[in-house]
Amino acid sequence: MTCKHFSPRIISLLAAALTIIFANYACAVAASPVAESPADSGVEPAATFVVPQATQAASTAETQPAIPETRRLTLEYPPKMKAGAESDVIRLILEVDEQGNITPTAQVQGNVIAGEVIQIPNLYETHTVTAEARIDMAGMDIQPPGAVFEPMAPGQSVKFFWSIRPQETGVYRGTVWLHLVFVDRISGEESRMAISAQVVEIEAVDFFGFSVNLARTSGVVGSVVGGIVGFPFLEDIVKFLFKKKKR
Repeated sequence: MTCKHFSPRIISLLAAALTIIFANYACAVAASPVAESPADSGVEPAATFVVPQATQAASTAETQPAIPETRRLTLEYPPKMKAGAESDVIRLILEVDEQGNITPTAQVQGNVIAGEVIQIPNLYETHTVTAEARIDMAGMDIQPPGAVFEPMAPGQSVKFFWSIRPQETGVYRGTVWLHLVFVDRISGEESRMAISAQVVEIEAVDFFGFSVNLARTSGVVGSVVGGIVGFPFLEDIVKFLFKKKKR
């Protein structure tokens, strides 16, 4: 069959039909989504990491800080005492108080009481904890002198006692220090933390408000006078002198 058997009209209709078919096919191809590969886009895909629940829990436990231990610090000391005649006691107690009470009761009536609530790092499992206390007070005889150490354990109280004796009258001012010493159980590394520094003031007096030296001198003079008064024949000597003067 040759093209001369078709009329020009039939050829025009076939050309129009082919044009419509190709146009519809092109629209269908353009409307269908085509997935673009990462290599064609030029952008690196984001990496995705899945952390197991056990690992997340362990990480949270390691970063969570330990709950501080709440304790009550009580300082008791006498505000006034007799110089050179007696000694007294200064008490420093670090005890566990879950209720947060800061008004302790004095062990000796008339003493000054200072109480405060403090927070201590709970490092007993990883460190050896020691409490270090000392009193800085010039002119006062303090026993024991220097720093005093007491080991600390969870839930147990720590107590410090000092015997003090002023030799002269006057006002003595000083500071009661408390530090915590932490020693790592594995590395042995030591660190210190200042917990409290409380100022104390004690007045030393004698029986009559005089200085100690004057009181001692008065005592010596009184002893001499008492010895003279008690001397034998003192009364006869006085009578003899009185009669002689009268004559």
